[in-house]
Amino acid sequence: MKKRRVTISDVALAAGVSESTVSRSFSSPDLLNPETRLRVLDVARSMDYVPNRQARSLATGTTGNFGLVVPDVMNPFFPPFIKAAQARARENDRDVFLADSDEDPTVESLLLKRLSKRVDGLLLCSSRVPDSYLLELANEMPVVLFNRAVPGLVSVLFDVADGMRQAVGHLASLGHKRIGYVGGPAHSWADDRRRDGLREAAEVFSISIVDLGPHVPTWDAGKQAADVMLAASITAVVVFDDTMAIGVMSRLAARGVRVPEDVSVVGNDNIPMASMWHPSLTTIEVKCGTAGRAATDLLLGMPVGGSPTQGASIPQAPLVLPVQLMIRNSTGQTGDHTQ
Repeated sequence: MKKRRVTISDVALAAGVSESTVSRSFSSPDLLNPETRLRVLDVARSMDYVPNRQARSLATGTTGNFGLVVPDVMNPFFPPFIKAAQARARENDRDVFLADSDEDPTVESLLLKRLSKRVDGLLLCSSRVPDSYLLELANEMPVVLFNRAVPGLVSVLFDVADGMRQAVGHLASLGHKRIGYVGGPAHSWADDRRRDGLREAAEVFSISIVDLGPHVPTWDAGKQAADVMLAASITAVVVFDDTMAIGVMSRLAARGVRVPEDVSVVGNDNIPMASMWHPSLTTIEVKCGTAGRAATDLLLGMPVGGSPTQGASIPQAPLVLPVQLMIRNSTGQTGDHTQ
């Protein structure tokens, strides 16, 4: 005989509280005395009670879901953010719908239009749509940006300018005077900030920066960029991300160009492959897992048709996370053939 499903009434009776208190224990825990909530949760767990998400949605006008949009789920930069955001949401009884915009602003805008009807808030990674679209969207529902800043919107960023300062300072200390930059997507906010940071660092360290153009952040694009940089008379290159940087090194090796003896290479992001490649890649380390948790916490604290979570602090300025240069074997002194 099929076991009867435990109801909210059963839990309320066993815990000696009202049904509304049981409901708040799951949907609005900050409104309850911590001891009461823990007692209710213990009873619910012992009875194998599972909250009815559909019923709760009807009662609260919320879905219990978040949307997470990335430009390319295959890019190794994003999975740590995705996993951390999903884990943080799960800890708070939320589900995450993941969507891939394929680096296409038109596709992204269509995804956002569809997702906005099915979720309580959105996490947007490296969004490619215009500022005006994001501001309009944020008037309708909570939005947190990652790796993109728009005045007036909540965002989580990395200190890209400091990353470029560290990279250029390192290369300058090795004697490099003419450095190339293999850029990312043409409409990428992060690429614009990297370029700004490079220009500032170049002035500080008296370095010339050679622009090697925008590229889609893929392995193949890195290989194509390597051919361009070989004609640019540079001794070092900074690359938009590690995937492209490894593509650059692969192509250089195929053409008999030694790294770092002939050309030094610096990447960005410190993906797992960066330390496994030969030579191991000098790169700017970013903590995408930390960013995923921080962005989800910000979204959880934002109002969904009501007040922010009690005690939540929604920053007016972007939350900027530190970065760190990881020096490995792909950088060396200019003209040094002894390594």
